[in-house]
Amino acid sequence: MKQLWKFSVRRRILVNRNIFAPFSFSLANNSNYDMFHHGLHTQSCSSSSPVPSISSFSLLPNIIELFSNKPSDQDLLVRSIMQRKVTEVMHELIQNAEDSDKIVKVLEDNEGFLLRRHADSSTFVELLKQLGSQPHLALEVFNWRRRQEGSFPLTAEEYAKSITVAGRSKNVDLAVELFTKASNKRVKTTSIYNALMGAYMYNGLADKCHSLFRDLKTDANCVPTIVTYNILLSVFGRLMLVDHMEATLREIHDLDLSPNVSTYNHLIAGYVTAWMWDKMEQTFLKMKASSVKPNTDTFLLMLRGYAHSDNLEKMEEMHELLKDHVDEKNFPLIRTMICAYCRSTIADKVTKIEALLKLIPKEEYRPWLNVLLIKVYAQEDWLERMESSINEAFEHGTSVNTLHVMRSIIASYYRCNAVDKLTNFVSRAECSGWRICRSLYHCKMVMFASEKRFEEMESVLDEMKNMNLDWTKKTFWILYKAYSLSDCRYKVDQVACYMCKLGYGIPSDLSLF
Repeated sequence: MKQLWKFSVRRRILVNRNIFAPFSFSLANNSNYDMFHHGLHTQSCSSSSPVPSISSFSLLPNIIELFSNKPSDQDLLVRSIMQRKVTEVMHELIQNAEDSDKIVKVLEDNEGFLLRRHADSSTFVELLKQLGSQPHLALEVFNWRRRQEGSFPLTAEEYAKSITVAGRSKNVDLAVELFTKASNKRVKTTSIYNALMGAYMYNGLADKCHSLFRDLKTDANCVPTIVTYNILLSVFGRLMLVDHMEATLREIHDLDLSPNVSTYNHLIAGYVTAWMWDKMEQTFLKMKASSVKPNTDTFLLMLRGYAHSDNLEKMEEMHELLKDHVDEKNFPLIRTMICAYCRSTIADKVTKIEALLKLIPKEEYRPWLNVLLIKVYAQEDWLERMESSINEAFEHGTSVNTLHVMRSIIASYYRCNAVDKLTNFVSRAECSGWRICRSLYHCKMVMFASEKRFEEMESVLDEMKNMNLDWTKKTFWILYKAYSLSDCRYKVDQVACYMCKLGYGIPSDLSLF
């Protein structure tokens, strides 16, 4: 018995299945399978049915169009007009974000457009999408939408988007409430599961996210999608659970799901977080060899990975590729690159650091970066830039509490023979709560002694007492050598007696200065 295909379209078309013999494909693996599940039927007919004429092939283009998700030019135009109008509403809401009454008025004035014109709720979903960077405003907009539910019931798409908004607003209880409501109304879909999993992920609730995933796998009406597994990859990557992340990837392959750009990006991000640079690079190369092409986010992740791994050559290549995206406003990534240069030993690292610092506005000040720059400038003996960074730290109330940074500052002043600048720095550091150590005062004593400014050298001893710093063996050795080189015999003898009394002994090497 031969069978005929019957398609539920505007005009029913009966076509003998034999004309499709040269065109084999599987509906089960097609993205449009669900659409045809109810719209595609088979009928039996006599085995003597005639073979179709050549003219039957003229039906092929119309039938093939049914298997395509590509929207028509008219649909694209309508959607573009709708998006522009939504953007206007979005800007008006942002302008009145501080006034709840005005927000309600804007929404009521556009109620027909937002709720009536498009029965599939695409307009309101688009508004929530465009308000993604304003989660609290988006939540207020959704609260207005809930009050209209008596006349316009919420669709599955609106539930999914609103759960995402609640998650971004860190209102997990509301996200769970909406999920439960969608379940009770029997409009729960995989997208709604994904939205709540995303809300859990965003708020660091990894256990609840994984538990919900297990519930999804047991739900007879919903099936996990690649989006679902991407969320899991992100959760495991953030927690550096690399074994779980790789097990999830194997499950994706076992289910014959097609990885998309987000799949690879989450994998790369997980390896960057775990500092697994080889696997990061392998995943990137595998992505480039596949049909999924890297996007801007991929390259930004690789740039971050190269910076953290101190691979300056590839970091600079990637930065050159992404210059416009990074230099304009990606300040965290710029700071990461600065840190990479700070750790490096290249000759012109300070010049490259200076070039990147010009891209960061003053309001993006970070205390930790300020301290790091002080240390780098000190190690490179860029005295003017070091003092500029020190002044910036004092202005912002930033204090240095690490001994190695303080010693780097001291050593730089010593190598640059800037005792007066060191004296000024010590005075300010004492008043600003910076880490105070004997090395500060010993360095001042050595530098004053080398310039034969003995009175100022001796005054440092009083400064040490005021800071409750005891004189040590090194303190007396500095005094002894300073007086010995200046032929102050009576002071040499005085210090020598005191040193013998304390059991320090007399130094024989006078090469301190």
